[in-house]
Amino acid sequence: MAALERLLAPKSIAVIGGGTWCANVIGECRKSGYDGKLWVVHPSKPEIGGCAAVTSLADLPGPPDAAFVGVNRHLTIDIIRELSAAGAGGAVCFASGFSEAAEELADGSDLQSELLIAAGHMPILGPNCYGFINALDGAALWPDQHGLVKVPRGVAIIAQSSNIALNLTMQARGLPIAYLVTVGNQAQVGLSRVGQALLDDPRATAIGLHIEGIDDLAAFEAFALKAQACGKPVVALKIGRSAQAMAATISHTASLAGSMAGASALLKRTGVAQVNSLPDLLETLKILHTVGRLSSAKVASMSCSGGEASLIADTATGSAVTFPALTDDQKSKLMDALGPKVALANPLDYHTYIWGDIDAMSRTFAAMMAGDAALGIVVLDFPRTDRCAPDEWLKVIAAIEKAMTISGKPIAVLSTLAENLPEHVANDLISRRIVPLCGLDEAIAAISAASDMGTCRKQMPIHIPQPVREPVLLSEHDAKQALKHHGLWLPKNTLADGSVKAASAASNIGFPVVLKGTGIAHKTEANAVALNLQSLEDVKRAADKMPVDSFLVEEMVTDTLAELLVGVVLDPAHGLVLTLAAGGILTELLQDRVSLLLPVSREDVTSALDGLKYARVLQGYRGSASCDLEAIVDAVMAVQSYALSGPVAEVEINPLLCGADFAIAADALIKCGAPQ
Repeated sequence: MAALERLLAPKSIAVIGGGTWCANVIGECRKSGYDGKLWVVHPSKPEIGGCAAVTSLADLPGPPDAAFVGVNRHLTIDIIRELSAAGAGGAVCFASGFSEAAEELADGSDLQSELLIAAGHMPILGPNCYGFINALDGAALWPDQHGLVKVPRGVAIIAQSSNIALNLTMQARGLPIAYLVTVGNQAQVGLSRVGQALLDDPRATAIGLHIEGIDDLAAFEAFALKAQACGKPVVALKIGRSAQAMAATISHTASLAGSMAGASALLKRTGVAQVNSLPDLLETLKILHTVGRLSSAKVASMSCSGGEASLIADTATGSAVTFPALTDDQKSKLMDALGPKVALANPLDYHTYIWGDIDAMSRTFAAMMAGDAALGIVVLDFPRTDRCAPDEWLKVIAAIEKAMTISGKPIAVLSTLAENLPEHVANDLISRRIVPLCGLDEAIAAISAASDMGTCRKQMPIHIPQPVREPVLLSEHDAKQALKHHGLWLPKNTLADGSVKAASAASNIGFPVVLKGTGIAHKTEANAVALNLQSLEDVKRAADKMPVDSFLVEEMVTDTLAELLVGVVLDPAHGLVLTLAAGGILTELLQDRVSLLLPVSREDVTSALDGLKYARVLQGYRGSASCDLEAIVDAVMAVQSYALSGPVAEVEINPLLCGADFAIAADALIKCGAPQ
């Protein structure tokens, strides 16, 4: 497929169609200062938006670098075919009524397939999208008004929703946006491919993503690797949940590891920061554009109010943001700048004693930055410029600049209320390489995200699984035997029909034993599990009470210290998702879990287990013995080995019984099938 340079940075633009939307494209290009060639194609109108029209594509002076196709969905296919044959650089397909409307329109998916064939090797955005704005060069293949202005450099934002993208152009937070690209249905060119293209522009400093669905798992990983190589950070807002992933409800794993868990695991694995709201996305991008990734979430907070100091500390509670204690050297320098009346701490309330004194404020700020903090925050809400004078507040900015020069560390200005940081002030701050942060909650989320950007690993590419056709649920015995072949440790067990044979099997295994009815997914709820049976009579009585006549008799594992859930679910959008969680009856109660994408290393598993709240139990809580961590990791790697060996929809061990020298699977579930 051809590269996207011609499409995204066009020297010539053709607008095809005659409605208001098409006239708006011409108007927005002119408003943005686009200095390339603007052409219009319409079979009957002599001009559109003040631009003379030709009647057909064949009448154009040459193949356009970019075309905005603003006609109905059926005619769109014909136009795209003609543009591709003529050698155009690419096109925006504005029309809707394709695969996004498959449930409403019987021919929606078929038309999208036809569109792809018509495009051939020519790149297309959409269908069902607004297009893009290149605010660096003034190219706006965009059919509506927007709030962007020309910038020399800035962030790039790629969104699936055109309306959300439009809303983002109206932000007044001071974020310079260089590119805004919508991808709609991602029929051919998705967010990963657009992201790779935008990374090549040195004027694009960071990339933000609004993701409804990943276009292509391998392409996304390639995009993340390229971003890492370019040194450009990526942050994403992932919305929506996969109905396919959540539909499987037989196992606990399926309910724990839905599409959002898979998406989060994908983003973490590929070094992409994740946020939970549009304001968080914008604030994180401001940090990344202005100062880049943060080395940690350690912050030095400074304000002239004890209330603000307490407020930021409270807001950060439960987040990754921490406030390192002051060193003796810092306290000495602060004492020199502030005098004896100020309580020295981080967050710091420097009171109003030095308000308006640029030298004293700069020494205070520099002293706060002399410690272990990666970012300084000066809490500063600006007065209304229509009613008040901001002169004294501007002195704080001058002091921050001096402190940054002294310390060599970045500092942000944070307004507790977003509306209290005017856009012109935010723009001025960014020009000084001071981060303008709007809103306490958003700022804490942004700092957490900008400091939690890992790396995309080259050595272990994400496993791209095949879809599973009509998965089959294996019996517990068969599931355990399948996992045993991959190294999972099982209790001694045997199958038996009838209570007499079950009792005999128990005698051969040795008491105590566990008796389970076979052919039942949720055995506990069906009263088909009996534990700690001590005799032949116990086994017979338990068997007679169960609603089945076939049984699995197992050795009763004693000396268990902890129970874990180890599961893998096929997430159609993100691959095989491994979930580790507190197991047994605690799975739903604690909701303590971590998800990773396969494949994983032993080190990944160890780190993930350490991240569980339940890790304290595994490590020996209040004098209890610690579990055999290596045996637990062995069990997880055995589950992974099986999951990677063939078409698998679900695998679950719950519970994995963990002791001082063992990790044994007490229960196992597998859904597998032939690949599609």
